[in-house]
Amino acid sequence: MVKKLQRKIEKFFDCQAGEFDSDEAIGCIDEVFELLNTGEIRVTEKIGGTWIVNTWIKKAILLAFKLKRSRKLEFDSYDKIGLLKFDYDNPRYRKVPNSVIRDGVYIGNEAVVMPSYINVGAYIGDNTMIDINATIGSCAYVGKNCHISANSCIGGVLEPAVATPVIIEDNCFIGVHSSILEGVIVEANSVIAAGVNITASTKIIDRETGERFQGIVPEGSVVVPGCYQSNDLGIACGVIIKKSDHLTRSKSNINIQLRS
Repeated sequence: MVKKLQRKIEKFFDCQAGEFDSDEAIGCIDEVFELLNTGEIRVTEKIGGTWIVNTWIKKAILLAFKLKRSRKLEFDSYDKIGLLKFDYDNPRYRKVPNSVIRDGVYIGNEAVVMPSYINVGAYIGDNTMIDINATIGSCAYVGKNCHISANSCIGGVLEPAVATPVIIEDNCFIGVHSSILEGVIVEANSVIAAGVNITASTKIIDRETGERFQGIVPEGSVVVPGCYQSNDLGIACGVIIKKSDHLTRSKSNINIQLRS
């Protein structure tokens, strides 16, 4: 069924306006959103150890903006894409008042969503906390057992369709006022300290080995803000001060009591 839906979305996306039935296309788009909501499909997934982007899903989201009409929504808003419906009869996660979760978002079991903003196409894993005023961008991926701290920003991307969104793998801690942008991958079991800003061009320097990374935070890294010298200028970077250990995890680990 999904393959058939994919082929239809690809066809609609490649056609010019008026060359296809808009009602049929919107029906297919609604199917895609429902599959996103239930976690049966996701914009990005790890296959054979490599993160891949399901571009056809991003195309479906872009088509929604193109074909759907704006309408009045909750919170005195007016837009083409609504909000994720919460199942009060069978709640799988906690949703605190004033949190905004757009349609096309998956929220995992026992997750906690504080007053924050989660954009269309994002995926939030089981037991993950999205803290106050955090922003999760469109199509971003956050794995299970993560903590996205207050006022942090996880960047997203819709265009171009082939671009990779930000990916936060399992068991990661993202500190207060941090931002992870431009398709950066934070590998599993990593800790990003408060105030660290990482983009695709930001250098991540291992203090012990001197090794430098860009666009990826290696698994189990503990990263703090830093700078390096270049032509008599101090350039901001992230510094890996150590690998995550038992002491680190005890300080940054999620509180199970909040998830039960």
